[in-house]
Amino acid sequence: MSDDRGAPPDDAPDPGPSGSAPPRLRPRPLERPATDPGERATFGRPDGVDSSFAPPPSQRGSTGSLPTGAPPTAAVARAFGRPDRTQDGEPAGGLQRPPGAGDALRHGEQSDEQDPFWPGGSAGDPWRDPGTPVVAAPPPGDGADTDDGPRPDGPRLSVREVLFGKRVQPRALALLGVLALVVGAAGGLVGHWTATAAGALTSPGAVIGATEPARERPPGSVSEVASRVLPAVVSLEVTVGNQAGNGSGVVIDPEGYVLTNDHVVAPATGPGQGTIEALFSDGSRVPATVVGADPMTDLAVVKVPVANPTVAAVGRSGELAVGDAVIAIGSPFGLAGTVTTGIVSAVDRPVRLDPEGSAGDAVIDAVQTDAAINPGNSGGPLVDATGAVVGINTAIRSAGSAESGGQGGSIGLGFAIPIDDARAIAEELIRTGRVAHADLGVNARSVTDGATDGAQVQNVVAGGPAAAAGIADGDVVVDVAGRPIASADELVVAVREHGPGEQVPVGLVRQGRPLTVTVTLGQR
Repeated sequence: MSDDRGAPPDDAPDPGPSGSAPPRLRPRPLERPATDPGERATFGRPDGVDSSFAPPPSQRGSTGSLPTGAPPTAAVARAFGRPDRTQDGEPAGGLQRPPGAGDALRHGEQSDEQDPFWPGGSAGDPWRDPGTPVVAAPPPGDGADTDDGPRPDGPRLSVREVLFGKRVQPRALALLGVLALVVGAAGGLVGHWTATAAGALTSPGAVIGATEPARERPPGSVSEVASRVLPAVVSLEVTVGNQAGNGSGVVIDPEGYVLTNDHVVAPATGPGQGTIEALFSDGSRVPATVVGADPMTDLAVVKVPVANPTVAAVGRSGELAVGDAVIAIGSPFGLAGTVTTGIVSAVDRPVRLDPEGSAGDAVIDAVQTDAAINPGNSGGPLVDATGAVVGINTAIRSAGSAESGGQGGSIGLGFAIPIDDARAIAEELIRTGRVAHADLGVNARSVTDGATDGAQVQNVVAGGPAAAAGIADGDVVVDVAGRPIASADELVVAVREHGPGEQVPVGLVRQGRPLTVTVTLGQR
């Protein structure tokens, strides 16, 4: 007889090749650790309660320690308690059934009285019988597959059904159609008569040319460049006593510094002590004060008290070539914001300015342009196709002004100070208020022998740089530091390209023989 009490169960793990079964889990020990008194006081049962349900009050005894609430107040008892008596003076029953109904049922007695809440008795109501079986209802129909293929299309709807839902009689619908046709025909006749009457206003055989939208302002166009530069251009109005004049200027620094011509602001710095006002493109008008002026180059800088003004971009005049497109912006004859276009006609053109217009013997190495420049454009910017300032419009060459006794206009010969020169002078004027120029120490005139042009020395300033270098009267200067000299004005601008104290070679022709001397330039 075998003993299988120690045999492993069917689902026990295989003891393995060694025959040793793994250790079994032992039952939990019967000993329990003591409960923490604090947790027992918080989560334990009340005193006198040993099961999950409290005993009824009749079994608690007189020493039951279960907490009881305070009796309700008289007002709460009247509002929420059961009435003591009914309207007939009988003792009131419970609130679950109407008074006087089902008293035997409430007391657990057998009675033939019908329960008002459960007609027929609770035993006959499946909702009160826990043993009532639950049966799943069968699906609708007999459960057979009724899909006999695609269903046929239903009848099509008429217009009357779609639009009016059969609420309009066919005759009324026909009348509406006729009215719509009449209104459409009347509209067509009116349109035809209107077109015929309008056509009578023109010639019967006239042909009007077709037009297409051509308003293009791509980047780099004149309108696009002008829209960017105009806010940085100002119109300067100078008043001295009862006389007034105007010119132009361009903002070159965020601090409000405006570059212009010396001959524009010179009347306000003279003995009359006039006033200068700057008018911007947005119509604002502010006073301007002169920071510094350089009569020898006809440049000046004024300052306006404007916060965050629009500053013009400054380009490189040394990169200009003949034929490049340029735009002149200024206030000719007081017409502020005037824009004219042209090309660069020449570069490095020596031009001596009118001594009456400028405050000194000004000679500039100008950029020549055929853009229309007139009195009032002076001091305004000459910009390239990118909108960068490449020159300061300064002078024009006009014909017939002296004979007519009036002021001549533009004939396509305008001159601007190169911005490379103007920028260096403007920076020096802002720093110190004045500019020092190099000086050769000679007076010269333009000469030619039919084959060679040059600047003949008329007299040498005693003790000057030319005298120290051995230049004599009658010498013809044909070269300064490699730049050919063809006139006296070109000699002036060639010397001013260098700084005071700089040593430069000067090519001369003396009695038909060429020679070169080194001159240490002075200061003027």
